[in-house]
Amino acid sequence: MSEAVQSVDATSRPLRRSVFQQIISNKTVWRGVIAIIAFAMLWEIGAQFKAWFGIEIWWVGKVPPPSEVFTTWYSVVQRPGYWESWYLSFFRVFLGFIIAQIIGIPFGLALAVNRYFREIFFPPFEILRPIPPLAWVPASIIFWPTTELSIAFVTFLGAFFTIVINVLGGARAIDIQYLRAAQSMGASQWDLFRRIILPGTLPSIFTGAAVGMGITWEVVLAAEMISGGGQQAGGGLGFFIWSSYMGGAMEQVIVGMISIGIAGYLSSSLIRYLGTVSMPWRRLF
Repeated sequence: MSEAVQSVDATSRPLRRSVFQQIISNKTVWRGVIAIIAFAMLWEIGAQFKAWFGIEIWWVGKVPPPSEVFTTWYSVVQRPGYWESWYLSFFRVFLGFIIAQIIGIPFGLALAVNRYFREIFFPPFEILRPIPPLAWVPASIIFWPTTELSIAFVTFLGAFFTIVINVLGGARAIDIQYLRAAQSMGASQWDLFRRIILPGTLPSIFTGAAVGMGITWEVVLAAEMISGGGQQAGGGLGFFIWSSYMGGAMEQVIVGMISIGIAGYLSSSLIRYLGTVSMPWRRLF
């Protein structure tokens, strides 16, 4: 038994090392790291240009340098309210996003495969779609009993329309010859949906999910600013930015902006990973 465990460990260690080596040797990773370092250096030089050379670069000179931002960030990360803001914003984003997926994907597929359903529901959908999600914030605050439900509703709208349009476009773009060929071989409606329509729509589903996730982060943060975050302490990253701005702490504003970027990157990376797992036939591209 011990020999078997040792053999498993011996075979797993090189695999772990090889994955680590692949990450280290990945040119894309190093290009991204170099780009971030170069951007931070240019930002530092531009923000400190007046102090160093007596000339102010008007659009960078008013922004705190990254050295001050990271010093403030180090003190902010030690506060429980900062991490509570992360948790609340993530919870609100994924709550609205998941509800939008649950409702939007079947709704988009129904619009694509059923002509009568499309003729009835697509016109009102197209009328509501151009309305910005933030325009719903005052109405959602009035009509929903709690602030959390108002934010969840606005977050849902931010992703719903994008998901539906991508699902509808992806399903309608499937070549009709595939459907006719399957029908000629005796495929049922369920077989057409399971074997052709759903796999053919998956790329559009994940594209809509990635775009919808970005819109959802934009919407939830703006909703937190407008509604006050829903709580007095730890009201989300949007409320963190707004309260920092009202307090004149520009370094904390930049910290909140960078935090949003990191949160959005992590969310999009999760969707891309799920897309890669769900569509193994696209890993070569």
